[in-house]
This record gives sequence, structure tokens and C-alpha cells, in this order.
Amino acid sequence: MESSAAANLPDAEKAAPPLLLRQFDSVGRSIVRFLETTRGLIAFTLITLGVAVAKFNVSTHVIHPLIRSQVYRAGLRLLPMISFLACALGLMIIGQMVALLTRVGAQNLAGTVMVTVVVRELGPLAAALLVLARVGAAYVIELGTARALGEVEALEALCIDPVHYLVIPRVVGLAFAIFSLTVYFILAALISGYLFAFVQDVPLLPGDYFKQLAMALSWEDFALLALKTCCFGIIIAVTTCYQGLAQPLRLEQVSGATTRAVVQSLVACVLLDVLFIIVYLVM
Repeated sequence: MESSAAANLPDAEKAAPPLLLRQFDSVGRSIVRFLETTRGLIAFTLITLGVAVAKFNVSTHVIHPLIRSQVYRAGLRLLPMISFLACALGLMIIGQMVALLTRVGAQNLAGTVMVTVVVRELGPLAAALLVLARVGAAYVIELGTARALGEVEALEALCIDPVHYLVIPRVVGLAFAIFSLTVYFILAALISGYLFAFVQDVPLLPGDYFKQLAMALSWEDFALLALKTCCFGIIIAVTTCYQGLAQPLRLEQVSGATTRAVVQSLVACVLLDVLFIIVYLVM
């Protein structure tokens, strides 16, 4: 028994280094892929920005209707869903929070809590995630399929810039749509939350409730809200368009590109939100 164990020991020791090397190789490949994706996204963002500046007034009769169609697609068409989500979260979270603060005698903090939770965090993230799930994933499928079928090369053959025609309307449309949806979501959530608290006989008058909200808000909140939501829209549009257009795809690769775009957009939006949290803490 001892001799067999001793005989197997060198084999185990020989098998350990290759396993460790494979683990290091897997980690290294993941890091390289992350760096390559980051470099590609930065380059694609700079290209999009350069095209937007260089062709700001080019073919406006074509680009402006495309922007309006993207605003309708990512904004107006999602109003029923965002309304349901705002009312549900208002009833479940805001109404309960107002009732709890009143129960413990801290109703004077209702405005500050609502601004911190709803205006700064919940509203922008909820709108961005809804647009990402409903519209962002569809962008990758549309653009990836167009790239796989050679439609992008056909646009280039017709001397039409694919970035100007396909990317710019989506970037501008998503930025404006997420900002508008966020404002609508915040108003609907705050109103529905107070209605739920009112049904619970919370002794907080509507005038006092909205006065607290107005006092808790500052001009920095409005400016940062607009900046954050527009950045969310730009991140989602650029990431999804990058995964659909930046590299040649076959039809069977479109689903994988869609998953990567959703995950990358989600991670980027969360990291940006963390950055804005730091800014709020410094203010």
C-alpha cells in the first residue's frame, strides 16, 4: 500500500503543474478578451463621436426621422411597461417607506429618502434596464443579422456611412428616450407611492409631501439626472451597436453577440452608477 501510494505521488505532482497552468491560461485569456473588448468599445465610441461631429448637419432629412423613430421605439412604446413598473414599485416600496417613516416619527425625512432612492438611483436604473432588455438586445439582433447578410457592406458600396446611418440615430434616440422615461417613471412612482400611503391613512398631507420633495431636490440633482440618463443611453446604444457591427458575424453567432452586449451594457451601467454615487457623496 505504501509503495503504491509512493508510486502514485510523483504522478500527482506531475499532473498538478499542468492543471495550474491551464487555470492561469484561462484567467489570462479572460483578461486579454476583456482588454480587447474595452479597447474596441473605446475606439468605436470615438469613431461614433467623430462621425457625429463631422456629419452633424449632413443628411438631416434622413437622420432626423430615424432619430424620431428610435425615440418612439425606445420611449413611447415602452410607456405602458414603465407605467406598470413605476406604479408597482411605488406601491410596494415608496408607499411602504413613507408609512414606515411616519410610524416611527421620521416623516420629515420622507423627501430626502425619496430623492435619494427614487430620483438618484431607482428611476434611472429601472428605465435603463428596461430599455436594455426590450430595445438594446433587439439592436444587436438587427445589426448582427444585417452584417451577416452583407447589408452593411451594401451601404458602404452606396457611399453611405454605416455609423452615421445606423449608429448615430440609435445613440441619440436612446439617450433622449431613457431621459424621458426616467422623468416619467419618477413622477409616476412618487405619486403612486403617496396614494398607497394615503390609503393606509398616513397623516402626511399632499402639500407637505411634495414640499419635502422640493426642498430635498437641488439643481445638481436635475443636472446629474440628465447627465446620468443620457450616459446610460449612450452606453447601451454604443455597446449593442459595437457587438452587432464591429466584427463580421455569421447568423449562428448573433445570439452570442446579443448575450455579450447585454452583459457588457449592464456592467458598464452599474459601474457608471457607482461613479455617480461617489459624486453624490462628495456633493
